[in-house]
Order: sequence, then structure tokens, then C-alpha cells
Amino acid sequence: MPVKKVAIALVAVATLGLAACNPSTDETANNAADVNLTVNEAEIDVNEAAGNAADSALDSVGNAVENTAEDVANAAEDAGNAVENAVD
Repeated sequence: MPVKKVAIALVAVATLGLAACNPSTDETANNAADVNLTVNEAEIDVNEAAGNAADSALDSVGNAVENTAEDVANAAEDAGNAVENAVD
């Protein structure tokens, strides 16, 4: 009988030792959550960069349209001045 008790005690100690060596489920879950968070942050950064690029492109187009409209207005004014000068 004493041998069985010693064997059971050794098995119990060995089991506790192995359990201490293996990473816990919580640690694995935390690592997975960290990876997911990092991926989400990267997606946010990419989406923000794409949004900024789109905003910049739209601003450039708007400025080009505004400049073209001003050029047309200036040309019309110059034509009117030329006509006025010719009449004088």
C-alpha cells in the first residue's frame, strides 16, 4: 500500500509541474486578442490614409475647377476690355 501512495503523490506532483510549464489559456487568449487588436489598428491606419488621400485628391480637383472658372472669368473680362478699348 505505501508504494501506491507514493506513486499517487508522484503523479500529482508531476501533473502540477506540467501544468505550471504550459501557458495558460488566458495567456493564449490575451495573445490572440493582442494580435487581433494590432490587425484592427493597422486596418484603421490604412483606411485613414486612404480617406486622407481621397480628401486631398478632391481638394485638388476642386482647386483646379475654381482656378479654371477664375481663368474663364478673367478671359471674359479681358475680352470685354478689348472691345471697350476698340470702341474708344
